[in-house]
Amino acid sequence: MQGTLKESKVLLPLTLLFFLWGFMTVLNDILIPFLKDHYALDYFRSMLVQTSFFGSYFVGSLIYFIYSSLYRDPINTIGYKNGIILGLLISGTGCALFWPAGIMDSYPFFLFALMILGFGFTLLQIAANPFVSIIGPEESAGSRLNLAQGFNSLGTMLGPLVGGAIIFTYLSGITAISYPYLVAGLVFFLVAVLFWFLPIPGFKNEERIEKGLSALQFPNLKWGILAIFFYVGAEVGIGSLIINLLGLEKFGNLSEELSSDYLSLYWGGLMIGRFGGAYIQSSRDSRINMAKLFGVMAVALAVVMIANLVKGGIGTDAFLGFAVMVLLSLLGFYFGQGRSRTTLMLFSMAIVVLLLFSMFLSGSMGLWCLIGIGLFNSIMWPNIFTSAISGLGKYTSQGSSLLVMAILGGALIPPLMGWIADGQGLVLSLLVPVFCYLYIIWYSSRSYWDKK
Repeated sequence: MQGTLKESKVLLPLTLLFFLWGFMTVLNDILIPFLKDHYALDYFRSMLVQTSFFGSYFVGSLIYFIYSSLYRDPINTIGYKNGIILGLLISGTGCALFWPAGIMDSYPFFLFALMILGFGFTLLQIAANPFVSIIGPEESAGSRLNLAQGFNSLGTMLGPLVGGAIIFTYLSGITAISYPYLVAGLVFFLVAVLFWFLPIPGFKNEERIEKGLSALQFPNLKWGILAIFFYVGAEVGIGSLIINLLGLEKFGNLSEELSSDYLSLYWGGLMIGRFGGAYIQSSRDSRINMAKLFGVMAVALAVVMIANLVKGGIGTDAFLGFAVMVLLSLLGFYFGQGRSRTTLMLFSMAIVVLLLFSMFLSGSMGLWCLIGIGLFNSIMWPNIFTSAISGLGKYTSQGSSLLVMAILGGALIPPLMGWIADGQGLVLSLLVPVFCYLYIIWYSSRSYWDKK
């Protein structure tokens, strides 16, 4: 089947799908301060935005796991193509529900709409990633997935720029917040129609998932589930509070719109780091060619800078601090030398240092320590995920579904940070992700899961 597909015709709509996926996910970081102000919420209740969205990942993947273990894998039954279409339709429905939520002026209804959107993204997570791998030759599967993930990060970088400008500048009133989601919902429905008419075979996998929880006999998976939990929770929690943090006097009393521009740099750092990591993974050399790695990351940095300069929020002089962070991540890649365990440990240690510096430093130095965390988050998901499923064999599918459930961290850790922010202040809430990354440092030091 792989040889009969024309990759270019299929990969283009898939990259669009990954872009939309990232764009809509990061809009939560814009919604939180907007809904917090509108409904006069404390930080804990405003973080329920992330609980509703990422909690649906856990609930949806748990339901999927139980059903596939007791009966048959739904995606294997209906095919990856139909699974993507169904995920797009559910996602579009979640976006459409923002309209009645705005009409009713109901915060719980907004949370319900986000939950439905999250259910759609859960199904897309389960179906789209393996589908990218099977649409062409096996030897090029890794490059296709890296390309798709790169477009996902492009969406997370542009989301705060576009969403921040629309929500904080051009729209007013709770009803207007639904407009960008209605447009996104229409796009999801149109992409679903596009996939329906694309001449793609409805690939089905006949492999059955093992019943029970046999996959948990592998220590790398068992501890990797916790690593994914803490990573997702910390990354989402930091991103969710950046706009509020930069509004503090400590960081310069930045406006919400300008803070959303800096938020785009936080997520743009993931794109830069992912392209750098993709180059390292594709390199066949025993040692990293630093000149080529610098070139790859410089191009990605230029994309981030151009997007922000076109938006017109952040001046060119402000990018010096961001460039310094890019150079520091380059050093991390160099000393990691392509070894996933070493790179994961170095990047986790760097984030702990940056978090502590951002807590104690003020002004631009503290600001860039906070924003630079995104660069070092870039390799967390792929390095943890691949290490966690390494050597699972026939239990790989079951292990993967358990790792998707660990996205629950994005639902629980942000409210915990919000609760601390309400009682002790925003800055002290950053201690929560410090402990999250300390666990990842411990996980990366465990020699039994990586013999490299």
